[in-house]
Amino acid sequence: MKPVVFTDLDGTLLHPVSYSFKEAEPAIRMLKEKKIPIVMTSSKTRKEIELYRERLSIKDPFISENGGGIFIPEGYFPFPVEGTSIDGYRVIMFGRPYEEVRRVLREIGSTLGVDIRGFGDMTVKEVAELTGLSEQEAALSMKRDFVEPFVCAKDSRLLKEVLKEIEKRGFRWTRGRFYHIMGEHDKGRAVRVLADYYRRLYGRVITIGLGDSLNDEPMLRAVDIAVCVAKKDGSYEPFGIEGIIKADGIGPSGWNTAIINIIRRLQEQGSYGS
Repeated sequence: MKPVVFTDLDGTLLHPVSYSFKEAEPAIRMLKEKKIPIVMTSSKTRKEIELYRERLSIKDPFISENGGGIFIPEGYFPFPVEGTSIDGYRVIMFGRPYEEVRRVLREIGSTLGVDIRGFGDMTVKEVAELTGLSEQEAALSMKRDFVEPFVCAKDSRLLKEVLKEIEKRGFRWTRGRFYHIMGEHDKGRAVRVLADYYRRLYGRVITIGLGDSLNDEPMLRAVDIAVCVAKKDGSYEPFGIEGIIKADGIGPSGWNTAIINIIRRLQEQGSYGS
């Protein structure tokens, strides 16, 4: 049985403040040595994820913008893969076009009289200040395909009205570090599709998912082993998923411990060979 790891980035593999993955490096090395796929499954854009794939020397497929698209390197699977060929990937798209999502968000702000600002309304400097990213990484976070992160008035009543209006118009919202508006997709749907390709490749697989925020819940419900990583204040998102593992540590520290323990346990149980 082959393990496949699906992991959120911000606040999970990456530290919630520094964006460092240093504390997760021992587990990452172990997964690479064992040739266990590491599928980045994030709210981040394709360009942002490509940056971290390069930094970590990971060549596996990835899932961008909360499940908006699956990017599979051409030739990764030794059989035909659905989707469209784009820049060396087979891309399976679930999201609606970014400009359509932006238009709907603007219409909602106008209808409700609420000042809503998406990343597309901001300068690179503003996004950098809001996220804590460098300006280079903030610019990559603005190259979006499917999903618009947004902020609006702090009045909770107004925010609730915005979220209700998003649903009323046939779109979805979720929350990571920010609220996001998107089409009818989520991380779980993309994980299930990609997991089926891994089953075609390996036969039996055991999927492991790690996340820390509400937008990770569909992914965590779609995998065999779900892991909740602690937030920067040490708290855990109340997912309510039966059997979920609460990682002992914040962000990459918890990620590292959880992955090492899970793989060792699978080996001890005979579910996975060394």
